[in-house]
Parts: sequence; structure tokens; C-alpha cells
Amino acid sequence: MLLFPAQPFAERVPDDAYADEVAAARQLNLPTALLDVEALLEGNSRRALRGVKAAATEQTAIYRGWMLRPEVYAALYEALLEKNWRLINTPAQYRHTHYLPESYALIAPHSPLTRWLPAQTPEDAHPAELTGLLASFGARAVIVKDYVKSRKHEWHEACFIPDASDTGAALRVIQTFLSRQGSEFQGGVVLREFESFVPLAQHSKSAMPLTREYRLFFADGQIISADEY
Repeated sequence: MLLFPAQPFAERVPDDAYADEVAAARQLNLPTALLDVEALLEGNSRRALRGVKAAATEQTAIYRGWMLRPEVYAALYEALLEKNWRLINTPAQYRHTHYLPESYALIAPHSPLTRWLPAQTPEDAHPAELTGLLASFGARAVIVKDYVKSRKHEWHEACFIPDASDTGAALRVIQTFLSRQGSEFQGGVVLREFESFVPLAQHSKSAMPLTREYRLFFADGQIISADEY
């Protein structure tokens, strides 16, 4: 079964962002169901899955939808099991790929230099520890993010640090990121060395550099998708 998000407050209608995929799956006669994401985020898993019929025997399910916090995904996983649907990724596997520091060791040889500071909330990221984190990059340019997301569309204010050795300026960018991330903050602070790709243009509003960049997706060691970002 393919599980997609429903349109907010319209539980029988697919979310607009996934409507084409739902239609394609149904044309291929693949079983689909819709998830009430709002109910799931409120902690009401039973209500979230009221549109999912229980299977007679245990079957495999794939969640194709918006990113969820690991604890929310785990709740979804357990609730689906009660209906005999086992998500293809366990909560541990989901966390492993969702939080960059969890999987960094596997991709380190092919990834920009990355360092991180675990923190439960933005307030837990202390300036002294952040200064130590910055020191490991010397004078290189870095970007700041949490374990999941950056604020790249606030490029100069809350993402890009042109010189990690300029501690005062760097800390101002990090603190702006932390304050604006607020309740969306996950895992801790991550600093990644900035990679300068072939430039194309600048974003008209944020001044974020737009570059020649591709996203590759692999399954069982084989590339299954290679597209422009």
C-alpha cells in the first residue's frame, strides 16, 4: 500500500502536492490510502488512519509524504502495525536517514566536511561550544542548519557564513538561524563546509546562489533517479 497525505481538512482528497502521484498509482491499480497529517501531528494516530482499512494479514506499506519528526514517524509506524500494515522503513531506519549526523559516517568520503553540536532546543546551543565547532573549519566558508533543514532562503541572515574564523559574524548568523528556526528546530546545530558549484544566477529575493546542481537517488546500490535540483 502507498500511503499519501490527505488535503488538510479534506480527508478523502489527496494533498495537492501528491495528487498526480496518487492518480498515477491508482491507474496502475496499486493500493493507496490517505493519511490525516494534522491528526497525526496532534498525537491522534487512530483518527489519522481512519481512512486506512486493516489488512487481513501483515502487508508492506510505503509512506510517501511530508517529512515527519522521528517520534511522529514512530507513532505512525506503530499505529499502522495495529492494522497489519508494516512500513518498509523501521523507525530506526527512518531516523538514520532523516538526521544527517546519523548517516554522515557512511557518506563522509563523498560529502563536505561536517561537524555538529547536539541540542534539544535552540537555547541549548551555547556560544562557547559553537565557537569550538567553528574553529574546526579555519577560515573556510560554511553553512548552518539543524539535523534536518537549513534556512537557505534567508541566505545571508541565517544560512551562509563566508569565513568561519570571523567568530563574531559567524555567531550572529547561527543565532539568527536558531531564533528563526524556533519550534521547527531538530536535533542540534550542523555546520557544513560550503561547496562552490558552477554558478547560474542568484535568487531574486534571498540572493541565495543558484548553481548547477543535481540530486541522485540510489536503491540497492543503483541510481534510480538523477535530476536537476
